[in-house]
Amino acid sequence: MRVFVAVVPPPEVVDHLDAFLEPRRAAGDFRWTRPEHLHVTLAFMADAAPHRVDEYVDRLAESLDGLPPDALALSGAVVFPNVSEGRVLATGVTGAEVLGTASVRARNAAVACGIEVDPSTGSGRRGQRFTPHVTVARTGGRFVEMTSWVRLLETYAGPSWPFGSVEVVASHLGEGPRRSPRYETLAEILLH
Repeated sequence: MRVFVAVVPPPEVVDHLDAFLEPRRAAGDFRWTRPEHLHVTLAFMADAAPHRVDEYVDRLAESLDGLPPDALALSGAVVFPNVSEGRVLATGVTGAEVLGTASVRARNAAVACGIEVDPSTGSGRRGQRFTPHVTVARTGGRFVEMTSWVRLLETYAGPSWPFGSVEVVASHLGEGPRRSPRYETLAEILLH
């Protein structure tokens, strides 16, 4: 199974970002992320054995227990791998410290369950530091100079929301509209 752990912004946060992007989408030759797919990835496992996922959910809940409360908000711009040769356009997320801790714990829980984790989770490249972000568009593999898009997203600041849960999601490739992935929430873990 393709599985990831995500922080999913509430509908009002997604709607705010979607309203900001809507009039600008025609100007970019991108594959725009559908609003219902907007999330912050904390850990990605490309090939998790289905029988290990329940154990993972339990271990993840234990490992996330006691995370300090924090407010999150979408703001700013992130591009992977870099602005002059971008492939992924994203908005940043405030609350980097708590999200970084949650990401490490989510990855460690997977390893403890015998599930291999993609080392580039949240960084765009293997070996780079975790950068919390929400992907808003992809180039389809082409390199694109994105300075104007970075300037645009740098003006964006969305509403805040409390970091109160994470979701464990299965990604079914090619099963969504226009052969996009279909996401299935396997578990929601409420944080205390």
